[in-house]
Amino acid sequence: MAPRKEKDAKDAKAERITGSEAADLVLKYLTEQNRPYSANDVSANLHNKVTKAAATKLLKELSDKELLICRAAGKQLVYHVPQTADDAATPEHLAALDTQVNTLKTNTASALAEAKTLRSTISTLGATVPLSDLRASVQILEQEVQETEERLAGLRGGEVVPVSAEEREALDAQLRKFKRAEKARKKIVKEMWATIVDGVGDKEALAELRERLGLDE
Repeated sequence: MAPRKEKDAKDAKAERITGSEAADLVLKYLTEQNRPYSANDVSANLHNKVTKAAATKLLKELSDKELLICRAAGKQLVYHVPQTADDAATPEHLAALDTQVNTLKTNTASALAEAKTLRSTISTLGATVPLSDLRASVQILEQEVQETEERLAGLRGGEVVPVSAEEREALDAQLRKFKRAEKARKKIVKEMWATIVDGVGDKEALAELRERLGLDE
């Protein structure tokens, strides 16, 4: 039995064509593709049915017969079929291309917007509280619940001495005093801040100062 490589080489050699058949195949291929190719490209794209050497020769012959146009592209020669006025794009074709371009622009804008949303989602997910921190918070809350239930149990059991009317009145008077002091201080702060605003004027500097003074807390 012949080795596989030798068999494949024989099969490939058997598929190769020459002469007029090869010329017709090359011309047909370039006509269908309607774009420039070098001899190496033609041979490779035809799966070596026409060798590079044969393609080089055939392309030159077809060019000499003016069936193909030969142009220099860097250090190599490329060939393509002649272009005629019939090959020019019609107004309808150009309009269709414009429509396609606009559609692609719209799709691109949508894709960019979606990408921005996904990046925002990823950023949000990255800032999500880790599971370990959530578990710790749950433990703290469970402890607080337990302590609150114990205090409620004491209240329900009558362990707390009721507050007398005199004590309640004293506490209410103290609360009213604190509220008056709070109101007066808020007024002072408001007037002070108005004076600062008139003197500074810069919004960014004011925002930074307000944050540093803790006025929004």
